[in-house]
Amino acid sequence: MTTLWIFIALFVLVSLGLIWFPHFRQQKMRQTEQAGVRKATNLDLFNNRLATLEKELEDELLDQGEFDALKRELEISLLQDMKQGEDESLVNQVKPKGLLWPVLMSVAILGVSGYFYSSLGAYANLDQAVPDNPHAGMDASQIMAQRIQMMESQLKAEPENSQLLFSLGHTYISANRYDEAVKAFDKAMVLVGTHAELLGPKATALYYKANQRMTPQIQAIVDQSLALDPEDPSTLLLVGMDAFFSADYQKSIQAWQTILDSDRSDVDRSAIINAIESAKMRMQAETGEMPNDSTHQQAKATKTVTIDVSISPELQAQVSSTDMLFIFARSTEGPKIPLAATKISAKSLPTSITLDDSTGMGGDIKLSDANNVEIIAVLSKHGSVKAQPGDIQGRLETMAVGSSAQLVLDTQVQ
Repeated sequence: MTTLWIFIALFVLVSLGLIWFPHFRQQKMRQTEQAGVRKATNLDLFNNRLATLEKELEDELLDQGEFDALKRELEISLLQDMKQGEDESLVNQVKPKGLLWPVLMSVAILGVSGYFYSSLGAYANLDQAVPDNPHAGMDASQIMAQRIQMMESQLKAEPENSQLLFSLGHTYISANRYDEAVKAFDKAMVLVGTHAELLGPKATALYYKANQRMTPQIQAIVDQSLALDPEDPSTLLLVGMDAFFSADYQKSIQAWQTILDSDRSDVDRSAIINAIESAKMRMQAETGEMPNDSTHQQAKATKTVTIDVSISPELQAQVSSTDMLFIFARSTEGPKIPLAATKISAKSLPTSITLDDSTGMGGDIKLSDANNVEIIAVLSKHGSVKAQPGDIQGRLETMAVGSSAQLVLDTQVQ
């Protein structure tokens, strides 16, 4: 609003100056011109009269004394005429040029300025209260987009701010913009060099881009990061998560325990402890039975999702007793990170499975924090949560946390 006021004020001042300055300047010029004409006329008369006296002196019609007396009178008369002309120019001012045109133009300028203020200045909204929450009416994706836009604008002003690039990369991961996250971490490494704390997040972004699959390229980055810092939290979190999804629970426990043993102050220790406990519970469930200890029973009191899992009759013959069923829930909003997961033997089908915080993956976000989740189930013949040809899948696009639903395994991966 202040900028608009300044613009309008400058517009009015410049416009009025362009209208009235030429008007007054023209009046001054006319007065000066008229005074000059009067002076020139008096001088012409003086010169003509002086020439006549000189002629009479030459023809000896006047003697020298008479000539001098008449010349002095003529000079006094000229001075009086000049003075009288100046006085009259002060008293009898030149008739000013008509004021109608500049007045009309001034009114038009003021009218245009008023229009700009009323239409562009949001005059009608002055009485409306400004909301205390700048994100009022915005959903999570819009808030995330606004945050990214602000950080990108700041980065344009500070292109060599490596810390800002680091933060922006993590924000890109949260927004599922993995290619941009990788570019942000690469730019940061150009500025400060190759460090484990940048390689770990880069590998994480590539891991999510590859649908949570540890490719040779990602593994090479992980190895490089751990060679630089064997205790880097971001890299070990990724190693543990991938091992967890691959049902290598011992490896995931070792990776996460290394973070705890490093005494790092920049990690969420309680979340890592929960993740380790979840991995231990999976190891106890290798027989196909769900854990039924006090920890699990206490977690049932929290927000849960209960899924009745069965397999379609058409694919029943494809199921082997050695197959394993992986089922996990992930939020329908924000990063596609599993919030809870479990594994059971296919010989337990059909069965009812409950996911809660005790089956969580660790981290800041828990199942009980979500409102709606997506449920994905993979009946694996290879012992991996990543669906491969021959595996059977089922999916629920969305279900509310705290509710129950039925899920049918009805799609065979080709």
